[in-house]
Amino acid sequence: MTRLTARVQKVRDELEQLLDDDDDMADLYLSRKLAGASSPVSGSGGPNWFPASPTIGSKISRASRASAATIHGNENDVEELEMLLEAYFMQIDGTLNKLTTLREYIDDTEDYINIQLDNHRNQLIQLELFLSSGTVCLSLYSLVAGVFGMNIPYTWNDGHGYVFKWVVIVSGLFCAFMFVTIVAYARHKGLVGS
Repeated sequence: MTRLTARVQKVRDELEQLLDDDDDMADLYLSRKLAGASSPVSGSGGPNWFPASPTIGSKISRASRASAATIHGNENDVEELEMLLEAYFMQIDGTLNKLTTLREYIDDTEDYINIQLDNHRNQLIQLELFLSSGTVCLSLYSLVAGVFGMNIPYTWNDGHGYVFKWVVIVSGLFCAFMFVTIVAYARHKGLVGS
C-alpha cells in the first residue's frame, strides 16, 4: 500500500512538473518534431538530421530551442497537450486521494481493533483479580478447617457440640466479608469497572 502510494505520488509530481513548464510540454509534442525532422531543408531532398555547423548547434541551448519551437509551433498543440496532461493529472490526483483515504481508513480500523483488544485484556485482568481475591479468601477458610481437622486434642469442644457450627459460620462470614472488602477497595481505586 505504501509503495503504491509512493509510486502514484511520484507520477503526480512528474505530471505537475510538466504542467508547470511550457518548454517541456513543447518538447513533448512529438508530432511537430517528426514533421519538422521529415521536412526537406537541405538541397539534397533528404531530411536534415544534423545541424549545419556543429559549433552553432552546440551553442543553441535547450531553452532557446524550446522557445523557438514554441514561437514557430502552433500554440494549440501545446494547449491540447496541456489539456491531455491535465486530464491525466486529475485522474492521478483522484487516485492519490482515494489511496490516502483508504490508508486513513486502515489506520482507523487498526486503532479500533487495538482499542477492542485493550478492552478485552482489561476484562481478563478484572476476572483474574476476582479469582485471586476469591482464592485468598477460600485459602483462609481452608486454613481454619485444616487447623480444626488435625488430631490435636483440645478440651474446649467437649460437651459443646455447637462450637463447630459457630466456627464454620464465623470463618465463612469473615472470608465473605474479606472478599467483599477487597472488591470494594478495587472499585474505589478504579481497578474494577462498576
